[in-house]
Amino acid sequence: METQPDNPPNGRAPAGDGTKKLGKRIERVGHTAEQVWDRTRDSVTDLGEALDIKGRVDRHPYGTVAAAIGIGYVLGGGLFTPLTGRIVRLGLRIGMRLAVLPMLKQEVAELIETIEDEEVGKSKKANANKGR
Repeated sequence: METQPDNPPNGRAPAGDGTKKLGKRIERVGHTAEQVWDRTRDSVTDLGEALDIKGRVDRHPYGTVAAAIGIGYVLGGGLFTPLTGRIVRLGLRIGMRLAVLPMLKQEVAELIETIEDEEVGKSKKANANKGR
């Protein structure tokens, strides 16, 4: 029985052949990883320039830190936690108070104005009827 060099009977490749193939594969993987890293680095640099991150940090350092904390909280999985639910409920409650109170004040002021106008109109009618 003849053995073929590509498929030896014991399932192993000749000693030098496998090492060369493995070395080439590792070299290819390393080269591909280097290309991916270069592209990623270039993309991040382009994104940073487009968003003017350094300029924003210089102009608004506290806002940038707050944004970074918020992004980290969301990416860290804090979005669907009980703490977030409480914060959102508190924010909605405060927001509703801030939004609804001015509207209620305006409605009450208009109602009082309307009542006063009706009373003035009634008193004028009553005075006009007395004078007759």
